[in-house]
Amino acid sequence: MPDVGEGLTEAEILKWYVQPGDTVTDGQVVCEVETAKAAVELPIPFDGTVHALLFEEGTTVDVGQVIISVQTGDASEAPAAAAAAPAAAPAEAEEAAPEGRQPVLVGYGVAQSSTKRRPRKAVPAAAAAAPVAAPAPVAPAAPAPVAAPAPVLNGNGHAPAVGDRPLAKPPVRKLAKDLGIDLATVIPTGDGGIVTREDVHAAAAAALAPQAAAPAAAPVQAPVEVPAQASAAAAAPAEPGARETRIPVKGVRKMTAQAMVGSAFTAPHVTEFITFDITKTMKLVQDLKADPDLAGLRINPLLLIAKAVLVAVRRNPDVNASWDEAAQEIVLKHYVNLGIAAATPRGLIVPNVKDAHAKTLPELSRALSELVATARDGKTSPADMQGGTLTITNVGVFGVDTGTPILNPGESAILAVGAIKLQPWVHKGKVKPRHVTTLALSFDHRLIDGELGSKFLADIAAVLEDPRRLVTWQ
Repeated sequence: MPDVGEGLTEAEILKWYVQPGDTVTDGQVVCEVETAKAAVELPIPFDGTVHALLFEEGTTVDVGQVIISVQTGDASEAPAAAAAAPAAAPAEAEEAAPEGRQPVLVGYGVAQSSTKRRPRKAVPAAAAAAPVAAPAPVAPAAPAPVAAPAPVLNGNGHAPAVGDRPLAKPPVRKLAKDLGIDLATVIPTGDGGIVTREDVHAAAAAALAPQAAAPAAAPVQAPVEVPAQASAAAAAPAEPGARETRIPVKGVRKMTAQAMVGSAFTAPHVTEFITFDITKTMKLVQDLKADPDLAGLRINPLLLIAKAVLVAVRRNPDVNASWDEAAQEIVLKHYVNLGIAAATPRGLIVPNVKDAHAKTLPELSRALSELVATARDGKTSPADMQGGTLTITNVGVFGVDTGTPILNPGESAILAVGAIKLQPWVHKGKVKPRHVTTLALSFDHRLIDGELGSKFLADIAAVLEDPRRLVTWQ
């Protein structure tokens, strides 16, 4: 499992596109995985025949673990470890593979390494049978030192070394930290005495055992990360009469939740609102749809709202900034990577149009169309969601008038676009039905004060009230 994004430690295998016995070629996509940021397709970096898939669909795998073995040479026998069990641990598969041929990581190629974790010291069977607290007998002639208590063997036949730091991979250590589990208390079952994810989950389950003994109607107080094998059961339809259903939070939804909490309690949010007549912009949308020069392009209100935001940024460049906490500096951006919040089956994601400030209206239309289509298909790459400066979220498509959006982490502002509705409005001294909408702008008060935020929001509304300003304010 390669690291398909910055800082990601695990990914869930969503779908295998190949099966054992299939022939694969260099660059062919063999599986789709979901990280905390997006769904990503993984290509194979060599030619050969698939020998075994080491993990089933729905399994969460740590970065660095072997997920597929491929026969690339002319040898007639497949790796012994993969043949033993498709879901065998990667370390076991690598150690059992014949010399000169081993399973490889997708995207990494074959690498021969001589490094190996130090093994735990095994305890003789006789010592294991001795009572834990029983001292050694004293010889009649001279006193002999009292023997140390015989250590308790773990599930793999190894005894943890006294005072030694438990062996575990970084993702497993993070999982233990998140679940509040002390690794020193976990019984390791991995090869060489390594603590695995399953060991941590087992320890967490044991900690919750007293609660499990309570009446069935009592809810568990602290949810824990559900192993991949249990995900399907947890997400299954509730049985008749069930009062609760628990859904594991992982992947994109988990990352979104963490990001929103971090943003809400890091950046001081301020939200301002403006309600205005957007009738002229709606008429311009219809005119542009009929323009033969724009045939085939997706023309909608969001396109012109995005263009209005870019014009307002040009008039108020200080809003396009970020806060450098380490250096205690404001970083002004001379480019606009415009984010568009998109609701997908896997949760909310915010891909962004790179260098949106430099795009013409047709170019911006194509970029937005591609961005939205890719997001709906769940194919947005982590790179497409990084480096955003400002974001637009269109809550109006759900019939909502407005909201108080939370900033995308690292960005200075987010604009919520409300529903566009026909309402009574005073126009040229008379009450008439006009298209009216409300915009809500949330911004980081460390970067944008009330005056700047108000001017920025008022400029967006002014452009949409009279779209001729798209030209005159350029």
